[in-house]
Amino acid sequence: QVQLVESGGGLVQNGGSLRLSCAASGFPFSTYAMSWYRQTPGKERELVAHISSAGGSMNYADSVKGRFTISRDNAKNMVYLQMNNLKREDTAVYYCHADFGVAGGYWGQGTQVLVSS
Repeated sequence: QVQLVESGGGLVQNGGSLRLSCAASGFPFSTYAMSWYRQTPGKERELVAHISSAGGSMNYADSVKGRFTISRDNAKNMVYLQMNNLKREDTAVYYCHADFGVAGGYWGQGTQVLVSS
């Protein structure tokens, strides 16, 4: 079955860096686009970054442009989110998402990122 397992979250100081990882299994990983989303209590889940199936095209939310970088390793079935110059407003649960198009998609369980001032 499809599994997405995030890791790498934690507590970091304002201005610090974290690298999130998402291990994918159960589907042909290199065929599908992948995304990172985040959610804070009381708010809708928002798209942070998106990467095409081959990794040649990336898109970012305006709030993270220039600070976050999404990447993938199709040989390892992994997708990453490098987060630099973290701010308090980046505090959220971060989710990995596999985009199956009209067939829907799958979510990981999420990993908590907490940025302290």
